[in-house]
Amino acid sequence: MALLINEECIACDACRDECPTTAIEEGDPIYFIDPDRCTECVGVYDEPSCIAVCPVECIVPDKDNVETIAELQYKYKSILAEEE
Repeated sequence: MALLINEECIACDACRDECPTTAIEEGDPIYFIDPDRCTECVGVYDEPSCIAVCPVECIVPDKDNVETIAELQYKYKSILAEEE
């Protein structure tokens, strides 16, 4: 399942640099996560790095984008292949 940044976001920029798939982008007024690029850090970290660094805990599961671990792994491998 992709993650979602809710309205609690303070646009502190802590999460953006942590994302290994560059899924987090600056929005107006809050940041947002591209569900097509979010892998919940599967393939890179044991848990989502953006959640770990968020000072206001505004990053939550996106119930509209439910994916299995296998699907997230496939997405991560596809993103890596695009960057080569």
